Amino acid sequence: MTSKKGTGLMMVWTDIPADKEKEFNRWYNEEHLAERLQLPGFLNGARYEAVKGGPRHLAVYELENVAALETDAYKRVRANPTPWTKKFSPEVIGTNFIRNVYTLIHPKSVTPQVADSPMAPALQLGRMDVPPEIDADFNTWYNTIYIPNYEKVPGVIRGRRFRAVTGTPTYLTFYEFQNPKVSETPAWLAQRDIAPETQRIRPHMRHAQGSPGVYVKTFELHRIGSVIRTRFHCAGEAGARTRARRLRRASNWPGRARSRRAGGRSSP
Repeated sequence: MTSKKGTGLMMVWTDIPADKEKEFNRWYNEEHLAERLQLPGFLNGARYEAVKGGPRHLAVYELENVAALETDAYKRVRANPTPWTKKFSPEVIGTNFIRNVYTLIHPKSVTPQVADSPMAPALQLGRMDVPPEIDADFNTWYNTIYIPNYEKVPGVIRGRRFRAVTGTPTYLTFYEFQNPKVSETPAWLAQRDIAPETQRIRPHMRHAQGSPGVYVKTFELHRIGSVIRTRFHCAGEAGARTRARRLRRASNWPGRARSRRAGGRSSP
């Protein structure tokens, strides 16, 4: 059976102008995601939309390892974007564009159960740095206390941690949830300060703008042998986007901050 998760991740975040979102979503769902998942080392992928934090649009690619981005096949498609990609990739029309590549640091290996698991319905993502002098203590605390405590909470599928090999900040915490409300539950909040060590370590964490963010899955492709099939979520793409908008309003999320667009014509 083909693995669905490995030790690498490619994460692409962006905000898109409202008047270009429809065509952007068509490009991603009808062409781009399938193009990437046919490449060697790309195990699975899905699209998500922020209900808290941001940037709003997120594509998650599960990689066998980060070497998947060094293959001739990947370099070839990056260097030869399609006409649609040249017009609607996030590097062309997006703002707040982020393309980060990560390698797994916790847990140390991928178990068969994790390797065979699907893309989660919801994610909570923390992008952060800590000062060098506390780095070792921070990683020990996160791996042995913070994530294991949160993994006891109903609705948490698992927590993984990654280190950036491309992009910043250094660390990514990747919680997989059964629904986007998990981190608002009393059980989650009870774990937040349960360990005394947390009070010493957490003040040193420096989150990136829009972090932590909560995301709901809107679209994915399922691989059955060599066949890739489409699956929309939440009663179709329109339903997923409506749900995300409602959750953003309920959370009083301020929406998309605009910044200078990244250049380039290729796409992740």
